[in-house]
Amino acid sequence: MAEKISYKTILFNPLSKDNPVITQILGICSALAVTAKLEPALVMGLSVIAVLAFANVIISLLRNTIPTNIRIIVQLVVVAGLVVIVNQLLLAYAYDVSKQLSVFIGLIITNCILMGRLEAFAMSNRPWPSFLDGIGNGLGYTIILVIVAFFRELLGSGTLFGYDVLQRFGYTNNGLMILPPMALIVVACIIWVHRSFNKDLQE
Repeated sequence: MAEKISYKTILFNPLSKDNPVITQILGICSALAVTAKLEPALVMGLSVIAVLAFANVIISLLRNTIPTNIRIIVQLVVVAGLVVIVNQLLLAYAYDVSKQLSVFIGLIITNCILMGRLEAFAMSNRPWPSFLDGIGNGLGYTIILVIVAFFRELLGSGTLFGYDVLQRFGYTNNGLMILPPMALIVVACIIWVHRSFNKDLQE
């Protein structure tokens, strides 16, 4: 069981070696959709961290009372409830970003990272390790989104968080960078660099 692994490993492994996006190849769809700019990418990442951490804790607390044949339904209901709360908070306090993210906040419900961690970890571990696992995997996901969004916004729009960075130096925006296929190419480059430094991940 994962409880035998140190808390440090549970929290920090997903940041690099067991990163859900570049190692497990999960959550790619949102990486393509919300990384044209840094702000929505960061908000999306923070939303996933919050939903995953608390969903892990709730499922861990309920794991011994959930009938096996309906466990996926229960997990979906828990995640959906948390996503609704996050969406309402964004509408109240970050309306513009919420509109940029559009349906993708709602699609957190179907994010493979969440369902994978609930099923693989929270269902068999106590609340505190499950909370750390949720934070770690959420952070791992967020780091990749932020890296991808950094390069796409900087090279595609010449800005970071909407502030002019390159245009004042005469930089001509590369419109290709803000197209969804470039997100996939940037993610592929990150995977290549990551595996270059982690020989054990190479097949």
